[in-house]
Amino acid sequence: MSRKTHKTNQQNDGDERDKALALPAHVAGRAGLAGSDTLDRLVETARDYAKASTTENTNKAYAADWKHFARWCRLKGTDPLPPSPEMIGLYLADLASGAGSSLSQSACRPLSVSTIDRRLSGLAWNYAQRGFSLDRKDRHIATVLAGIKRKHARPPVQKEAIQAEGIRAMAATLGFELRGLRDRAILLVGYAGGLRRSELVSLDVGKDDTIDSGGWIETHDDGLVLRLNAKTGWREVEIGRGSSDQTCPVHALEQWLHFAKIDFGPVFVRTSRDGRHALDTRLSDKHVARLIKETVLKSGIRADLPEKDRLALFSGHSLRAGLASSAEVDERYVQKQLGHASAEMTRRYQRRRDRFRVNLTKAAGL
Repeated sequence: MSRKTHKTNQQNDGDERDKALALPAHVAGRAGLAGSDTLDRLVETARDYAKASTTENTNKAYAADWKHFARWCRLKGTDPLPPSPEMIGLYLADLASGAGSSLSQSACRPLSVSTIDRRLSGLAWNYAQRGFSLDRKDRHIATVLAGIKRKHARPPVQKEAIQAEGIRAMAATLGFELRGLRDRAILLVGYAGGLRRSELVSLDVGKDDTIDSGGWIETHDDGLVLRLNAKTGWREVEIGRGSSDQTCPVHALEQWLHFAKIDFGPVFVRTSRDGRHALDTRLSDKHVARLIKETVLKSGIRADLPEKDRLALFSGHSLRAGLASSAEVDERYVQKQLGHASAEMTRRYQRRRDRFRVNLTKAAGL
C-alpha cells in the first residue's frame, strides 16, 4: 500500500496530527539507537502539546470539515490528497449553491459565507497537519471565494444584548436550591465578567486543580479575580461586588461554592437528579446556552415576540454584549474586560449604545 493511499484510508480517524509528529525516518529506522527511548517520549510529549494547540471545539469543527470534504471528494471520484486548488474551488461553489452543504440526495440550503470561510480554514489546517500547504490565494480558490462573498454576503446577525434589568429578571426566576444557586452564579458571573460560555465552565477553584482547566478564581474582599487562559492568551478579569446580595455575582458564587461544598476542581459542575448534591462532572458550555434561553422565556424578556423568535434572539454572546452595552464606563475598561485586542471589536458588542452619540450632520453645519 502506498503512503498516499494509507493516508487516505486514515483520513477519518482524527489522528493525522499525531501521525505528522514522528521521528525522522533515518532516526526511526535505526533500531537500538542510544537515547531512542528518550526520543520516543519526546515524540509523545510533542503530540500532547500539538493537541493543546487548539481548543476541543475547534478540533471537533476541523475534524468535521475534513470528514465532509473527504467524503465529497470520494463521491466526485477524486482524492483529497494532495490538495487541488481546482477541486477546492469547486467544493466551495458547491457549498455556496446548496448542493454540497449536505451529501444526502435531498436539496439543501446554501451555507453562509462565514461558514464557507470557516470550512476553508479547516481544510487549510488539516492539510498543514498532513504535511501539505494550501495556498488560499490561488486563483481557483481566491476568485471563487471572492465571488461567493460578493454575491451572497449578508450583514452579520448579532444576538441581542441582555441589559441590566434583563439579567436581574432572569436571575429572579431561579430558586434557591442547589441547582438554582449554581445557575444564578453562572448568569451573574458570566454577565459581570463578560465571559464566553467556554470560559465560564472551564473555571477551577484553584490553580492547576484539573488538567482541562481554563483558569481559576481568586477571592478578595472587594471582589473576584479570574485568571483565564483565553483565546488570546492569559488575561485577568476583575469582578467587583454588587450593590446588593440579590444581584451580586461574587455573593452568588460564594453561596454556590459554600452549599455545594466545592473547594477543589471545577467551579461549575452537574448536580444530582434531586438537586441536593454537587457531582464531580464539569458542566458543558451548552448548559449555559440552554440556561440563558430558558430564563429569557421565564422572565418575560421580549414577550412581544413569538417564543421561537425570542429564543433565536439570545445566546451566550448576549451576556458579553449586555456588559458591553450596559456598563457606563470608559470604553477601554470594557475592552479589557472582554479581552478584545481592538476597540473596534468591542464596539461590535455595544448594541445601539453609540448610535448618534456623535452627530456628524450637525457638526457639518446642517
